[in-house]
Amino acid sequence: MTMEFWITAIVVTATPGTGSLFTVAAGVARGARASVVAAVGCTLGIVPHLVLAASGAALVVSTSAVAFEVLKWGGVVYLLYMAVSMLRNSGALSAGDDAPPSSALRTIGTAILINLLNPKLTLFFLALLPQFLDPGSSGAFVATLTFGAAFMAVTFAIFVGYGLTAAAVRQHITSRPRILLSVQRLFALSFLGLAARLAFATV
Repeated sequence: MTMEFWITAIVVTATPGTGSLFTVAAGVARGARASVVAAVGCTLGIVPHLVLAASGAALVVSTSAVAFEVLKWGGVVYLLYMAVSMLRNSGALSAGDDAPPSSALRTIGTAILINLLNPKLTLFFLALLPQFLDPGSSGAFVATLTFGAAFMAVTFAIFVGYGLTAAAVRQHITSRPRILLSVQRLFALSFLGLAARLAFATV
């Protein structure tokens, strides 16, 4: 793998988006464990994008206006749901004690769905990853999986870093109700902003 690929993967992953925002919010609301669980879920959410890219089905989605619109508006609706949930202080992001074991699956499920509908990942696997592959090579399928796995590793590492950093300042936020409320509103506005940006996205 070239240095250009690693730089591209790091830049794409480190750029604020739905997955990183969810991981940070989980760290602030429920601590280090929840942030790592969220990072795992977001990383697993990459798998469907990777499977589509490796099978060639992603090209069909990218060239179908109907498929793109369905995915786009599904993402918009879910981001709006996340914003409303944050404002209502309920669900997987609600502040409080560390989550019981049963909530880990819910956090992972939410994270997977968030990254499943993440247009940034679609862009990476459709427009950026092919630049590092030889489409005429007999090993293109294996190469796609290898590069995809490397991208997942980068995603997990960076998201864990984001989440643990957020968890480190958790006590300073959750112990101050006014600051916590401001942070929740900031996260909600961020989800709304991402929803608005996605709504105006085009093929």
